[in-house]
Amino acid sequence: MCPRKCHADRTSDKLGFCNIDGKPHISEICIHKGEEPVLGGEKGVCNVFFSSCNLKCVFCQNYEISQLKPEKKEITDYQKAVSTIAGFLCQGVNTVGFVSPSHQIFQMKTIIDMLRKRGYNPTIIYNSNGYDDPETLREIQDYVDIYLPDYKYGIKEIGEKYSSAPNYPEIALKAIKEMYYQKGSRLELNDDGIAENGLIIRHLVLPNNIENSIEALKNIAYDISSNIHLSLMSQYYPEFKALEMNELNRTLNADEYNKIVTVSEELGMMKGWRQQLNSNENYRPDFKKEGNPFEK
Repeated sequence: MCPRKCHADRTSDKLGFCNIDGKPHISEICIHKGEEPVLGGEKGVCNVFFSSCNLKCVFCQNYEISQLKPEKKEITDYQKAVSTIAGFLCQGVNTVGFVSPSHQIFQMKTIIDMLRKRGYNPTIIYNSNGYDDPETLREIQDYVDIYLPDYKYGIKEIGEKYSSAPNYPEIALKAIKEMYYQKGSRLELNDDGIAENGLIIRHLVLPNNIENSIEALKNIAYDISSNIHLSLMSQYYPEFKALEMNELNRTLNADEYNKIVTVSEELGMMKGWRQQLNSNENYRPDFKKEGNPFEK
């Protein structure tokens, strides 16, 4: 399902890089109001956080569920997952985001099919790390309304060092090209200003890695489009293994972030969102606690 092509038999005990079998493995289903303003609006997004990942990011803010064994009991039953999502949809939320779905594509499709059979047709967000397979993306184009990929790295060696992701710039760029082919650069909004279809690319600026961000933005602007919606994030904070790495063990400074903002504007990337530098004080989930991990 993902670019690693490990050919793991998920019906056996021999699992692949992501260590996931054929069942759905969901760590959390909750309302999240910290996405870009056009995603969910004031009501927020019903996010489905899949366990594990096909990357191993040293700074992952969701490391408790992406790389460690979840302390809380996972949802591994389709009916329970669908009923939980339906409960939020009945409260007026109309957007469902699947977070880190790249290694659980079949599970995601099954959940969406079951929701549709129950009469629900929410806006579906595919929120991935960008390390996706174009062929797999073509198989889900009738399921996804909004693609929300990261484009983390413009320098190959950085992707290998920080995320154990061979050839990340090339592989993610091919995946996002497929997303762009499906959606184009137009972001369709409803009368309430909420996105219903399109593509938004996220890029998280890392401390001491200005050149990586510059190359990432150049790749997007030159190889895909400068007219694309870009969410340029400053919310980095040292977490997990990054705490042990000198170059990553601090937050961004204003000069670093402003430099990348300037580069994006010079490249003609004027659509999208910027973050306040103190955004690193927010968006810190706690997947160990009961209830919504994003509520303080």
